[in-house]
Amino acid sequence: MGKDNLMRLQDGELERVFNDGESWRVERKESLRGNAPNNIREAICAFANDLPASRKPGIVFVGVTGDGKPSGFVPDDENLRQLADMNTDGRILPPPSMLVERRTVHGLDLAVVTVLPSDSPPVRTDGTIHVRIGPGRDIASPQDERLLNEKRLYSTRSFDIHPVPGTTLSDLNVRQFQEEYLPHAFNQGLLAENRRSIKEQLVALKMITSTDECRATVLGGLVLGINPRDLFPGAYIHFLRIAGKELSDPIVDSQEIDGTVSDILRRIEEKLRSHMTVAVDITSEDRERRMADYPMPALQQIVRNAVMHRSYESTNAPTRIYWCQDRIEVHSPGGPFGQVTPENFGTPGLTDYRNPNLAEALKVFGYVQRFGVGLDTVQRLLRDSGHPPPEFIVNQNHVAVVIRRRAP
Repeated sequence: MGKDNLMRLQDGELERVFNDGESWRVERKESLRGNAPNNIREAICAFANDLPASRKPGIVFVGVTGDGKPSGFVPDDENLRQLADMNTDGRILPPPSMLVERRTVHGLDLAVVTVLPSDSPPVRTDGTIHVRIGPGRDIASPQDERLLNEKRLYSTRSFDIHPVPGTTLSDLNVRQFQEEYLPHAFNQGLLAENRRSIKEQLVALKMITSTDECRATVLGGLVLGINPRDLFPGAYIHFLRIAGKELSDPIVDSQEIDGTVSDILRRIEEKLRSHMTVAVDITSEDRERRMADYPMPALQQIVRNAVMHRSYESTNAPTRIYWCQDRIEVHSPGGPFGQVTPENFGTPGLTDYRNPNLAEALKVFGYVQRFGVGLDTVQRLLRDSGHPPPEFIVNQNHVAVVIRRRAP
């Protein structure tokens, strides 16, 4: 059974929730006009944080007044898309599990947003942690944050926030956290007023397990590690440029690129650019036209996705990039995850996250603008530049993307 089916409330249950009015699990909005979208994002964030630890989904009804009367707003497909985009536009981190539907409740056509409690709180919107307090919501207090952090420790966690045995705070670059990561992760106004210690901030952003133990999480090691490869032997990219079409042909360039995830992505993109050649076309158009071997933004999307979605658990295999005479191959350890399968891999809009907190970190560093659109973007860029569609090689333990050269 798919995740959407698990989230979808039956008609009778949805009506009972609606009848309860605004509460710790219900918010009503008249429309999507004015500041309503921001308020809905904050409500989604609060429901995902599930401060009461109810483990029940929160619901936002759009198209009804606070006292349950019709507002005159009837949601259309564009409105549903706008609501669904709230889960992918990078303003709510880490992205929660949510479902957007058009439903009829007591004869009213409403947009209904169902939000599951997060396994990895605290969840933030625009850098601020919101929680539900009775029928309203508020910004989380320091005590609320501690409760959310403790809830995370005892929940079923994704591997990227598991503790790394034997590590201490000295294994992390705390200065980089303070100067580069923290200013982009939290709301600047709140950060200026924040009296929390560095350890408390590291816990809130899931880089260490607790202020007492100070063990690095997998996320902390990948994002802030002094020597990440000492903790995760496969946390690097092996780049290979080959003078031919077969892997057995002569090697032009070979390099293992390691470091933190931001270092790896910066350096591999520099490497890819250094191997790119640009052809000049002065015959097909009135103006000179320059075309690179491959569209660089497409390669960036593929490589970033490989680093974000790969498995860092139970494997020492690196991410591999083979640049051959007729193609580029990007190989990522770990097969598809969650609702993504070998059969539906590459379906537009379908995504799931093996490493949701690493995805959040890449958004903080600016390597991700939106979630769930990477492969769609790649296919469009290749089509626009005259390349064949990407080829996907997918099994339970491995994903590869092959980009072919443009026909001469």
